[in-house]
This record gives sequence, structure tokens and C-alpha cells, in this order.
Amino acid sequence: MGKTLTEKILDAHIVDGKPVKGSEVGLKIDQTLTQDATGTMAYLEFEAMGIDRVKTERSVAYIDHNTLQSGFENADDHRFIGSVAKKHGIYFSRPGNGICHQLHLERFAIPGKTLIGSDSHTPTAGGIGSLAFGAGGLDVAVAMGGGAYYITYPNVVMVNLTGKLRPWVAAKDVILKVLEILSVKGGVGNIIEYCGEGVKTLSVPERSTITNMGAELGATTSVFPSDEITREFLKTQGREEDYIPLSADPDAVYDKEITVNLSELEPLAACPHSPDNVKPVDEIGAIKIDQVCIGSCTNSSYLDLMRVAHILKGKTVHPDVSLAIAPGSKQVFNMLAENGALATLIASGARILECACGPCIGMGQSPNSKGISLRTFNRNFLGRSGTADAGIYLVSPETAAISAITGVLTNPMTLGEMPEIKMPEQFLINDNMIVPPASPEEAKDVEILRGPNIKEFPIAEPVGDTITADVMLKVEDNITTDHIMPAGAKILPYRSNIPYLSQYCFAVCDTTFAERAKAAGKSIVVGGANYGQGSSREHAALVPLYLGVKAVLVKSFARIHRSNLVNAGILPLTFKDEADYDKISQGDSLSIENIRESIVAGKPLVMKNLTTGDSYEAVYDLSGRAKEILLAGGLLNYTKTQN
Repeated sequence: MGKTLTEKILDAHIVDGKPVKGSEVGLKIDQTLTQDATGTMAYLEFEAMGIDRVKTERSVAYIDHNTLQSGFENADDHRFIGSVAKKHGIYFSRPGNGICHQLHLERFAIPGKTLIGSDSHTPTAGGIGSLAFGAGGLDVAVAMGGGAYYITYPNVVMVNLTGKLRPWVAAKDVILKVLEILSVKGGVGNIIEYCGEGVKTLSVPERSTITNMGAELGATTSVFPSDEITREFLKTQGREEDYIPLSADPDAVYDKEITVNLSELEPLAACPHSPDNVKPVDEIGAIKIDQVCIGSCTNSSYLDLMRVAHILKGKTVHPDVSLAIAPGSKQVFNMLAENGALATLIASGARILECACGPCIGMGQSPNSKGISLRTFNRNFLGRSGTADAGIYLVSPETAAISAITGVLTNPMTLGEMPEIKMPEQFLINDNMIVPPASPEEAKDVEILRGPNIKEFPIAEPVGDTITADVMLKVEDNITTDHIMPAGAKILPYRSNIPYLSQYCFAVCDTTFAERAKAAGKSIVVGGANYGQGSSREHAALVPLYLGVKAVLVKSFARIHRSNLVNAGILPLTFKDEADYDKISQGDSLSIENIRESIVAGKPLVMKNLTTGDSYEAVYDLSGRAKEILLAGGLLNYTKTQN
């Protein structure tokens, strides 16, 4: 029996465990990346391990999230990351160079390599044939130190692409269709592998748009084969030597298959407030819009913005619409400037932003109150834009551009004939904004620069035998890490200051949570299905740890958040009987006994509701290694015991 592409790459990197579906395996990691919203914490954790130099083939620190500098905090974090990178063997991408995923695709991602990054959209590199995982910062720190990255050996879902996209239908519409089919929970426990004749019709940037938003499926990652189109892309980036052909065996067996006929797709939009709330643009209708934002790690490539420039040429943005455009990298920005497309964008009335994440994470460009914003981004969670009552729709760059002109949501297929916009024969190569690390000898004299906003991260204590605490918060299904630990311009600068950050914990759900949890000293959170979906930010575990959350009891977890809870030493529990969720109320006092003994023996934990007299069973589905991490009080404590 042949192997899938996923199995080929996984099996070549297993250093611990066996390739058995459902079992835990440790993977050798070839590359890592961080960004500045999560990177400061990741490097503090790396320092705590006492390792002088990274042991990966390539580790890169990008500055792309916290680039809005209204105080000293972000600038101080950037200096800290730059000095750590120089000292410990990490390449440093300076502010303004671009978005980590776009840049890594252009300059560093290699087919067949493993990559983990402290950002949930790291699977973007799957478009070039890398097996790329979003992870918590501590997992990335361990990988930089030479440790394995552990995942559950996944099921593999084949998405068979047939046909060819019609004019004005985009790669964004492909992944929105997959989200409509599978939902934000449909990828959990799976790696999504794209196959079929339709693959050959998609460029590497288009493939990467699709793998980028695989994160919204809850998938472990997504991957495309490495073929002649991949080779051509690497050649245009001056990296043809990195090319290797990679594909599934003809007789590979998949756990599930779905087919998407590209020829039948039409422009789609994800409606508020979930990426899987997908409808055809024509069905939604010509709703009035207030804002359009084009860019983010999903849709800010050269091809994306050249198509936008074609639509905007000779036109003026509607007077009721604010249009903001952020190129994904300095490379893209320079090339648009040189070929005149940038002048076209400016002439139309577009507001040109720096090469950074920006509005995608609420860093500027928040819509007006009750505003309707079309965005080419990957998430439209409630409040993520910075405006709590805004309606955010996720669309393709083509849909966004034509709608910016008309002032209403518009199907780009009304534009008539679409010009062929090809990949350039040679991208502009200028890596002057990537700072290489110091040599091992020079690194001895490098000083780590710490600002006053950088505080130590909380360390958990080993799990005790008994937890008795109140249910401080009860939430419903599909709670995101944006609910738990919001982003935005007011909060992101404090990602390296857990005590300050803690006052915003769960503020989207309950503004009193942080104060109540801190006063109680210890607490339990109860939630519904797919708890912790979205960003990989480990702050959604570290901040609850700081506030005394001892256990999280839910119907089901998103993969990365569950791992982050284990790494932080917080019990990640699921209801053995989901019906028990309805029997618990916020404010109930719960008691869990014989915790350590039960976990070692693999037995369910019995939870007694001291308020109602009920009892429930909770399970945890932890590997032997994960149990040891949890009992040790988190991954950092565990790692120290192994060295």
C-alpha cells in the first residue's frame, strides 16, 4: 500500500514513536519561525532552557504584528528579539520587511521540510510542500533547542481538486468552499492534503492562500505536492536548488476524501462571525459596505495585488468606503513600486499600509461602529477587528477590490474579461532587511536588551492530588483564543507582560472575569465544543495560569490550545458525557480528587459538584509523555527534568 505525501514527510522525521494513527509521535523539526506578538515569550522560554545556540537548520524571528508603536513597549520587544536572535543563532527579519508567512514562503520554506511557528497560520508554507505546524511558543522554544515536536499521528483527508477556476474566481473561494463543507471543526485531528488535476492550475501563492486558512478548519496542517509549479516559483526566488519533487503514491489510501470542482465555484464570502459561515456573494446581495481591507498573510502576494491594481486602474474608491491595502512583503511592495501598480493603487484613493499584519489583528483600521468591512483576511471573529459591533466578511481580493469601487458587496464576475496576470520570471531579491546571527565566537559579547515591559512568565506547580474550586466562567461552543486573550492595539503591546495582560482575560465574554479569578486564587473554566480555536497564542493558557485557573472542562478542544494548556500545567478535561455540560452552572463549586493517581493509571477523573450534589466523569486523552508534562507542572518544568 502506498503512502500519502503527508505520511512520507512525517515518517522521514519521526524520532520518537511509531507511525500509527492516533498514537503520539515526536518529529525532528528542520525550521522554526516566530513573530513578535508571541516571539518575546518564546525567547524568554528559550533562554530559561539555558541553551546557547539553536539546533535547527534555520530559525527566523519576524517582526510583523506589533508594529504600531504608540509607546515604548513594542519597540523594546523588537530590540529584545533582535538581540536574542543575534546571540543565539536566529535570523532576524526587521520591522517593515513583511509578514512572517509571506516572507518565509518567499525566502526560506523548502519542500519536504518540517516547520513549526508560534503562529497558527504557519501552515501557509504547505503551499510549497513543507509540513508546517502552528504551535505554542514553548513548543517552538523546545524545537529550537533540538527537542522533538509531538503531535498525534493524524488521519489524512484528501481534497481532490478537479477542473479550473473560472475568471474572477480565486483561491480564497476554494478554501471558503472547503470551510463550508467541513466547518471550523472538520479538520480536527486531520492533515488536509490537496491532490488532483486541479492542483496543476494553481500557483504557489494561490496554494498558500488555501493552506493558510486550513488553520480555520482546525486541521493539524495542510499541504500541497511539490511539482514543476513549485520548482518554477523557487527558481523565480533564486532558490531552485531547494526544489525536490514530492507527491503521494498513486495507490495511497486516505481516511476521507472530498472533491471540489474548481470549474463550478463562484465568488464566496464568510459572513460574521465565523470563517465557515460561507455564502455565495450573489446570495448575500449588494449590501452597503463601509470599509475594505486587502492584505494579511492570506492574500497579500504579488499576484493578489496585481489583480487588485488592474481592477482599480482608472477608478476611484467609493466616497462612502475606506480602502486600506497592505502588501505582504517588502519584495512585493518594491515590485509594485517599480512596475507602476503602486501608483495605480494610490491614485484610486487606497490607503497604503506598511508590510505587516495590521488590521487583521486589530492593529489599526478598526471599522466604524456597526460598520460592514470586507477583508481578505482569514478570521472574522467577534470583536477581532477592534470594533465590537462591526460585521466582518472574508472575501477574495477580487471581490474586495470591485466592492470598494461600487460601495456595495459586488460579484467580480461582473467585470467581464479577466486579463492574464502571470508570475514574474524573476522576483526582486533583496534580503537587506534580514539580519544574520552573530558567529558563535561573536555571540559571547552580544548583550540581551530588555525593556521594563518584559516580565517573567508564570511557572506552574506540579499538579496536586485534589482541586476544589469554583466555576469562574461558563462559555459556549467555538470559543476562540481571541475570546480568551484578545488581540488589538490596546493589548498586544503587553504580550511580554503577563500581569498587565491578565486584566483583559475573557473580557470579550465577561469583563469581570479577571478580577473575580484573581480574587478567588484558583478556579475552573467550563466550555463547549471546539474550545480554544483560532490563534496559537500560548497567552490564552499562560494568562489563565497566572489568574489561578487549575482546570478547563469542555466538550472538546482545538488542538493547539489543548497542547498549550498541557504545556502550562493546566488540566485539559473533556466531559465523558457531553450532557453533563448542562448540569453545571457558573458559580458552582467543583472538587476533583485522586488526580495524580488517576492520571498515572489512565482512569477518568471524578468531579463532584459541591453545590448541586451531582458527580461527573471527565477524561483527558493524554499520551504518556503529556501526562508526565502535566504532572510536572508544564513543559518547561518537564524539560528541565530531562536535561
